[in-house]
Amino acid sequence: MAYIGNYPAATDVVDFKWQSVQTSSFTAVSGYAYPCNTTSSALTVTLPSSATVGDAIGIVDYAGTFATNNLRITSSLNIEGATDDKLLTTNREGVTITYADATQGWVATSGVNSGDQALETHYSADFLVVAGGGGGGSKWHGGGGGAGGYRNSFSTETSGGGGSSESSLTFVFGTTYTISVGAGGAGGIGENDNSVAGSDSFISGTGLSTITSIGGGRGGYYAIAGGIGGSGGGSGGNAGTTSGGEGTANQGYKGGGNNIVNGSGGGGGGASSVGATSISDYTGTGGTGGAGLSSSITGSSVGRGGGGGGGATTVGTATDGGGSGYNNGTANTGGGGSGANSVGATIDGKSGGSGVVILRMLTADYSGTTSGSPTVSTSGTDTILVYNASGSYTA
Repeated sequence: MAYIGNYPAATDVVDFKWQSVQTSSFTAVSGYAYPCNTTSSALTVTLPSSATVGDAIGIVDYAGTFATNNLRITSSLNIEGATDDKLLTTNREGVTITYADATQGWVATSGVNSGDQALETHYSADFLVVAGGGGGGSKWHGGGGGAGGYRNSFSTETSGGGGSSESSLTFVFGTTYTISVGAGGAGGIGENDNSVAGSDSFISGTGLSTITSIGGGRGGYYAIAGGIGGSGGGSGGNAGTTSGGEGTANQGYKGGGNNIVNGSGGGGGGASSVGATSISDYTGTGGTGGAGLSSSITGSSVGRGGGGGGGATTVGTATDGGGSGYNNGTANTGGGGSGANSVGATIDGKSGGSGVVILRMLTADYSGTTSGSPTVSTSGTDTILVYNASGSYTA
């Protein structure tokens, strides 16, 4: 047998003792090869805690399911010069793992269907990132606040603004990722143009292209246009041809405008539709907030990202967390706040709802290392983290 340094060359065939098909996690023994069946669930292989240079172990994907349910390799000794676990993630992959020395530990010395690197240091995770909703406009028929921007990679579910489902994230072992959950914007006060846009939500970390959802646009006041945002704010009433704020591509839609003299406030834009343009004067009903989107990333369908209803004598309706009637946007949905009318105590716009960040990954990949107290649950073979406030996740 030829050697590279002290371990077998990649072209050599190790004389393994082949074992029966493994369907549950196990500790490997040097000199043995293991067909591993991950059809039902991901498996973890623990390498020997002591080893001699040249010790070798074989692993092969028995059923062609490593891409669906990864095989994790863990060791108290180094693997490829580091303490991180490794993954086998390619269907029909087979690999020989050989002990080199105390510095490098276990290394891959041969493989089939293994891509550029047989032992991976990363895994995939899906996300839903919703920003904070915009605040509703104040007295004189304020526009509804726009919903927070809505970005989604789960299954084939769409993102906001007509965007398609995005690509999953790639997490690298040992890297800490920052989670920021945007606050909802405050509603306008009294006879003032001072409603506030929602704040952005994002996921960021070294080597990751930051996923940012833009805060919802603020609702307009009097004859003031709605603000731009993830979804745009609705226009203020009391004048003609006032426009709603623009949404952000692949995140949300435009807010409703006003084209009636003495008209009602336009509805805030939502993740799946524009806010309604005013169809009545101030004695009628404000524009309906644009609808949001539903996602099953948590295991059940939940609607988020609805625009707030526009202000008039009767405040417009809304769905999917948007302020419906005279109400705030619902917390952790990114819903826009409703606009105000001009009657009594209802002269202030309502606040937008805070956003949310959700991660979903194979339970076998979940590290358990978080900050910010996310809610942790499982669905099938996956673990789901729901961040209602800012925090972090370490892969």
